[in-house]
Formats: sequence, C-alpha cells, structure tokens
Amino acid sequence: MIRSYLLVNLINWDFLPLMERWLYKDHAPETMSQLAPILRRYTTYRAVPAPGGGDAFGYYNWRMTEHWWAESPFKAGAMGHGSAISEVWPKDYNRAVGIPEGEEARGKTWKAKAPAFIFVPPRPTEDFMGSGLTIEDGGILRWVTIFKYPAGVSREEGDAWYIKTHAAEVCAQPGLKRFFSFSAVDPSSMVGPFVRVSELWFENHSSWQKAILENPPQYTRPSWSQHDRYPFLQPDVDFVSTFLLERPECDFLKDYRGYNITA
Repeated sequence: MIRSYLLVNLINWDFLPLMERWLYKDHAPETMSQLAPILRRYTTYRAVPAPGGGDAFGYYNWRMTEHWWAESPFKAGAMGHGSAISEVWPKDYNRAVGIPEGEEARGKTWKAKAPAFIFVPPRPTEDFMGSGLTIEDGGILRWVTIFKYPAGVSREEGDAWYIKTHAAEVCAQPGLKRFFSFSAVDPSSMVGPFVRVSELWFENHSSWQKAILENPPQYTRPSWSQHDRYPFLQPDVDFVSTFLLERPECDFLKDYRGYNITA
C-alpha cells in the first residue's frame, strides 16, 4: 500500500467558489469512478488559517488531499486516470493553483505555489516523538511539512542531518505533542521534487507560535544550508507546509452523497 499527500494553494480567494464546486461536483466523483478499485481511502482536509508568522513557512492555504492506494498507482497507470472519458478541469485551473504557463513556465515571472505531491509508505518511516497519543490528550493542530534538499545536496546527505541531528532538536520544541516523518517512495521523480513529509502536532495556534517563533530550542544549521533560519530550507522552493485539524472534511469513499447545495 502507498499513501500520497497533495497540497494545493489558491493564488487568490476569488477562485475559492469555483474550485470548491469543481472538487465536489466534478473531480471527486471522477476520481472515484476511475480509481475506486485501487483506492482504500480518499480524504480531503480544508487548511485552517496559519498561526501568526506561519505564512512565512511556505504556507498552502486551500486543501490537503490524501489517497491510500491498494496497489501502486505507478504500475496501474493511474497517474493519468482519465482514460475513456477525459476529466473536467475548470478553465482557470492552472492559474488558480499556480501552475505556470507561457512566459511563467520559463521561470521569468512565476512566483505562485504549484501543487505539491508526494508518495510515501502508509506508516511513518521515522517516529520521533509522541507515539501513544490519544484523542483524549487535548486538541491537535497538524503542521504538515513537505520538503526537499537544495540543489547539490543528495537525499542521503540531507536525511543524515535531518534524522540524526535535526529531529532530536525539534523534539525539544516546547509544547510539541507528536512528530513523525515519511521518506518518499520511488519513483518520486514522477510526481515532483519532494523527498520527505513530516508532521508536527501542537495543541493550538498559540502553541505553534511559542514553539517555532517565541521560544525555539537551539538548532544545528547544516553546512550546506543557504537559508539561515529554521528549518534551514527555502520556503516555497524547498519547503512547503499547511495547517490542518485532525478530522477530514470528507472521506469520499464513505461519505460522498453527490453535490448538494442550499439556496
């Protein structure tokens, strides 16, 4: 089984009504009609507002979607799942979610945040802190981080710092309740550059601010870093993140009942 994380950002809130309708009316039913035979779970979470200062950490403002794949989507050819009938995409989809086109695609003016997609094992490859936490142990604000290492830094070199040095220092963050990480599965290059997902859980927005901004522990900056502040990766280039609650907005395979509106 393989799990995938997909973060999507909207470059302007004017696109929110269009994109919400498209997701629930068109995209989710199409995804289920094509991929339900190889999906075990298909959930979506609305991002919650970032804590004060959280925007500076490559914050994605719209959604995270999780797929749990019963078999590899790479082997099944599911990455382009519109086969007999093409999928419906809004006219302004690329512009809404920051996919570059034209001059922007050549890197001249593009500054938007394209969707961040990564495939990982179903369970964490590293469990650093908080195993055994239960739903009775207070609120949970999930900080989901997806990242890669800078150009010229191998995955092995980056992971050696992250796992052996950085993770222990992160565990000293005041108020951190849970911390685990996933290493991307191959062929990761098929879906994007990212190599790792980590989740850090806090009680609430204030707890995140105290741990990350107001009273952080001392960190060891890697020798290869060109970014001088935690987490030592360039936001929106090497590091993106979002903030979620613990409960998905919709588990499509179980809860979806069509597109209903109230007038």
